[in-house]
Parts: sequence; structure tokens; C-alpha cells
Amino acid sequence: MDLKRHSSLSTLVAHFFGILAVILMLIWLLHYREGIEYGSDNPLKVLNVHPFLMYCGFLFLVGQAMMTYKTAYASHQVQKIVHGGLHLIGLVLGIVGICAAFRFHDQLNIKDMVSLHSWIGLTTFILLGLQWLFGAFTFLAPQSSSGTRSRMMPWHVLGGRALLYMGIVAALTGLMQRATMIGQSRNAETRLINFTGLAILLFGVSVDFSVALGRYN
Repeated sequence: MDLKRHSSLSTLVAHFFGILAVILMLIWLLHYREGIEYGSDNPLKVLNVHPFLMYCGFLFLVGQAMMTYKTAYASHQVQKIVHGGLHLIGLVLGIVGICAAFRFHDQLNIKDMVSLHSWIGLTTFILLGLQWLFGAFTFLAPQSSSGTRSRMMPWHVLGGRALLYMGIVAALTGLMQRATMIGQSRNAETRLINFTGLAILLFGVSVDFSVALGRYN
């Protein structure tokens, strides 16, 4: 019972920090960084689509999907469908977010894939896409045997938790990169970026706690 209560508490904490990070990021992008618009002729507005969708549309939904599978009060089949559906929506939004970064580079004639952030981020995204395909064919396909599902489940869970942290690292290195571009002259903005990064980190840790404790319910 204590583990169930702690899992629920971790889920609430994860939602708090996840939503807090969304709010802080929106304040940053809308107040300090001119707004969010994929089709804009202003490269900065196009660039702002990237962090917004990669966290608010992709990473946040991945965390929600992970918690749903272990903490949602629903049948196991509903949990699986919601889990896979949230991941799929996150992947679609993530594709748009990645395209926004490439579009920004094209507008300013900047080389692609030169930063550590881009290496970690794209690798994580590709692996999460493969993880989703693996999960769909293994756990949702009717022809998959129960023995196969039992053998693959630990690897699927471990892979998901590892990729969550890789996504957090990608988000934090991206924020550090933007903070470096802005410089230290805008202290209020850089502090806001730092708090956003801390909220994202604590969201990831809380999601992992929620999922880990939820396995024992």
C-alpha cells in the first residue's frame, strides 16, 4: 500500500514539474524570444518551434505515456492503447520540431548536426521511434505470443527509462546551447532558462520514480 501511495505521489509531482516546465518555456519563448511560428520569415520564431515541440509535444507526452501504463486506473488493454497512442502523438510532434530546427539552419545557412545537443537529440528520437515500433509489434500485435511478451517486457521497460533520461539530457544541452547564444547580458532570461531546465530534470526523475514504484502495485 505504501508503494502504491508513493507511486501516486510521484505521479502528482511529475505532473507539477512537467506543467511548470511548459509554463516557463512558454513565458521564455513568447516574452523573451519573439514567439513561435513555423512558417515565419523570422528565423528565431521558427527556431522557437523546436524547443516548444520537442519538450511540450514530445518529451512531456513520452513521460505521460510511461506513467499512464503503470499508474492509470484503467484496464490493461486501455493502458496499452493510451501508452502507445501518446507515444505516437509525441513522435509526430517531435518530427515537426526537428524539421523546425533544420528549417532554421537553412534560413541562416548554418550547418546541421554539429553540436552535442543535436547528436544526442536525434539519436534519442530515432531510438524512441524504434522503441515504439518494437512495442507495437511485440505487445499490441495479436500474433505475438505471451512468452515473447514476457521475455521482451524487461528490455522494453529498461529501454524506455534509459531513453527518457537521454531525452532529458538532450533537452538540457539544448537549453544550455541557447543560453550560451544569448550570453550573460540578459540575466533574467538566463535564470528563466535555468529554472526551466531544472523543472524538466525534476519532471524526468519524478516520471522514473512513478514508473519504478508503479511496477510493484
